[in-house]
Amino acid sequence: MGTVHELIEAKGRRGAIDAGIERAIVEAAAAYLSDEDSGLGFAYSGWAQCALPHKRLADDAPWGIVSERVKLMVEPGRRQVVAADGSQLFEFVGVPFGSHARLILLYLQTEALRTGSREVELGGSMRGWLARVGIPAGGMTGKSVRDQAERISRCKLTFDIATGNRASGLVQQTIVDRALFIEADDGAVQGRLSLETAKLSEGFFEQLRKHPVPLEEAAIKALSNNAPALDCYLWLAYRLHVLKADRLVPWAALKAQFGTGFSKLYHFKNKFPGTLALAQAVYPAARVEVTEDGVVLKPSRPPVAPKLISASR
Repeated sequence: MGTVHELIEAKGRRGAIDAGIERAIVEAAAAYLSDEDSGLGFAYSGWAQCALPHKRLADDAPWGIVSERVKLMVEPGRRQVVAADGSQLFEFVGVPFGSHARLILLYLQTEALRTGSREVELGGSMRGWLARVGIPAGGMTGKSVRDQAERISRCKLTFDIATGNRASGLVQQTIVDRALFIEADDGAVQGRLSLETAKLSEGFFEQLRKHPVPLEEAAIKALSNNAPALDCYLWLAYRLHVLKADRLVPWAALKAQFGTGFSKLYHFKNKFPGTLALAQAVYPAARVEVTEDGVVLKPSRPPVAPKLISASR
């Protein structure tokens, strides 16, 4: 999507908007182009094929999604709490969802690969990283981050990955297998906790090391409040650079991966091109074409040059 970037560089944001490009796309592209931070992020490739829900589900509801080669199931964890009358309760905390869950996961994965360790600090280091990508630590945002951190720490996930005619993958894995919790100072029911440090589970960490997808921190920042666009950006970063020829992804397959919240295919077909355009706004080298039959993916340069990946490690 070179047009929006070229228009911004030639005529500025106002000129790109006046040329008929949607404001959200212009703002994302402009934020990406103006960001001089060359930081990198990493994500396990499974997340590029099956993602978490965009919106909150019932706290006891599991989450499942099926793409072309991957199936993901996420089961919500429980916390044990003591009620005012002294009785014990076992309440579901719900599966992680939305942009904050994705940003926490990106931080966990990026730090684990950067340090080469499953031990990841989530206190000041995580707050600093979230601030860099535009997520402030206080108020309702801070409460949301604590909530999503606990959901991530307690949930259990299964990635079933097809390899040829056989299936292999992560079965009944937690994302973290050891976490240090402290009570949140917000007047909540006793036992509601906020995650401060964590250790990635061995199975998840090994899959991450074997199959990482490098991402630009500037792109993450520009899309930090848009979960569907973050998913789409990760997908493009994973798929495009390995293609040898054009590849059509039919609308039905796209809806199965990205449009589980849409009851009708035509509603999804109307919405997804805008999400795709947002992802392209922060991935200028991405070459895709929206057609009546689906989206054509074209061989493209990766968002992060291999030499930058080597240098970061």
